Formats: sequence, structure tokens, C-alpha cells
Amino acid sequence: MVDLLSAYADRPDPRSVAVVGNQPLEPDPARAKAVDDCDLVIRVNGFVTDEPDGPDITGRKVHTVVFNRAVRATRHVFRDYRTRLYLLVEPGRLHWEPEALPGWWPSDLGFVPVSNRDVVLPLSDALGLPTRTEPTWSTTGTLAAWIARTAFPEAQLVLTGFSFIDNPEQTSWEHAAGDSCIVGPEHQIAAEGRLLESWTRTGTTTLLR
Repeated sequence: MVDLLSAYADRPDPRSVAVVGNQPLEPDPARAKAVDDCDLVIRVNGFVTDEPDGPDITGRKVHTVVFNRAVRATRHVFRDYRTRLYLLVEPGRLHWEPEALPGWWPSDLGFVPVSNRDVVLPLSDALGLPTRTEPTWSTTGTLAAWIARTAFPEAQLVLTGFSFIDNPEQTSWEHAAGDSCIVGPEHQIAAEGRLLESWTRTGTTTLLR
């Protein structure tokens, strides 16, 4: 996976990686520039990007999309899809999730499944989640951040759009695309928030609110 991510980045040895969650954020040109200045930009599920004639919020660059089978696609998800890497996370396959993609998935779009053994379970161990025996696992956003941090441990990591870092008790959340949903019972977002916040104290991770 490291080689694949590197192949889609702006440089073969990314020194900076941004992971953009889907929290609604106010315009901030500095934040948008910080994301777009990264060598590798990873976005999640039904993300949005800044429009050329719109406000600067989280930038326009997308190299990799990390998504799950329940993705609510926006018009941004498949834009220029032939130039992006799509990583499918499917922790639910360890329990009950069926092997099916939405009928509207582009027939010529390939994707790479993310290994539950090599990625999902180590993250669950770090979070203290009993994923092997119970249907509980991290959000796709935290999985994307974990992929970035473990694939490029020496790179500067920029995180933005993760509402649960500041609001770990929320039971529902809004998305930048304008929709909302409950926080799935399979997620333990307080634990995820603690993990991501702990990275910001290492000197190699920056959280942009």
C-alpha cells in the first residue's frame, strides 16, 4: 500500500500528508493552502472539495479516497476518478457486512481493498476495541488517518475535519456535503479522538480546526 500511495502522490517519497475528514468548517484560506501544499492528500467517503469560484475551506487536491460500502457519494467523489487511488475499507466483513457495491459504482473504476488483518485490527488494538469478537471498529476517517500515519511515519501529517476530537460525546454529526447521520453504534469516537489528539503532541502531526 505504501508504494501505491506514493505512486499517486506529488512526489514518490511524500514528506507531508493531509487527511481531510468531513466535518463542516468555516472558510479559512490558510487551512486550504496547508492541505493543498501537502504531497499527498487523502479524503474520506462523501467528501467535498473547494470549488474554483467558491470559498477556500479545505482545498481542492485529492490523491486518494478512503471509502466504505455505505458511502454517500457527492459530485466530488468520482470527479477525475481515473487519476486517483480508491481504498475500500470493510471492517464489517469481519462480522456481517455483505460483499456488495452500490449499483451506481462506475463499472470501470478499480479499487484496492484495505486489509483487515494488516490495517483494521492493528488500529482496533491501538484503540482498545475488541473488533475480532464484537462488531465495533473505527470510523473511516480514523482509518484513513491511521493509514497515512503508519505508511509514512516520518512525514508531517495534517489532520482537519475531525469533529470528534473536540466533541467526543456527539451522537450524530453533520457533513460538509450538507447531510447528517447518527454516529454508528459500531464506533467509539471518544477513543478515536484521544488517539488522534495524542499524535498532535509528537511534533509530526498538526490539527487544523
